[in-house]
Amino acid sequence: MTGDLPITRATQPEAVEAPDGELYDCWNKIGVYGNGACAELPEFIHCRNCPVYSKSGRQLLDRKPPAGYQREWTEHFAREKHVTAPAKASALLFRISNEWLALPTQAFQEVAERRAIHSLPHRRQGIVLGLTNVRGELVICVSLGRLLGIEKVAPGQTLRSTYDRLLAAHWDGQRLAFPVDEVHGIYRFELTELKPPPATISQSSQTYSRGILHWKGRAVGYLDAELLFSSLNRSLT
Repeated sequence: MTGDLPITRATQPEAVEAPDGELYDCWNKIGVYGNGACAELPEFIHCRNCPVYSKSGRQLLDRKPPAGYQREWTEHFAREKHVTAPAKASALLFRISNEWLALPTQAFQEVAERRAIHSLPHRRQGIVLGLTNVRGELVICVSLGRLLGIEKVAPGQTLRSTYDRLLAAHWDGQRLAFPVDEVHGIYRFELTELKPPPATISQSSQTYSRGILHWKGRAVGYLDAELLFSSLNRSLT
């Protein structure tokens, strides 16, 4: 196997091991990955079709492991596993009446200033408060407090028409707005921080709650956005 002379099956090694234990990789020298001098290439087209290549593969799998192989892998699997902490979630914290609530940040498009809400005829007692102007677009405004049962309205009364903040939300193709009394901002947390909602909260709030977050000594109800907006959309039909 000298120079660039064509190598035939009679002269090339049949995947014998070299003295140092390594296989003779003829495919890298005279085969398709080498100079292409192997006389068997016209017959087999590619080295992977050659029996020498297959025999080399078997010898590679049957070879004895190198010194320290078992010890290295034993130490590898014996090491303490470091579990990656789950990614943090983010929610917008806001207050309605005396209740602090939270919804996933991606549910919101804008936190707007206080503005008037224009009521609709024959829709004064439901959760629909009316229409409000958000950046030149009339958006249906709903009462989240009334849906959750945390803002009661006596018979014959209506909810107040102005609030400190207005949250514009967009979920599942539906754009809605709902007024709140206060907005804290975005709060990041681990999902493992969620605690089960206490039995003392109202049944409505408990229905839409995924759990409770403890923030600055307050219990914040983390709401299920999918369930909440699905219920709001049904109420509009």
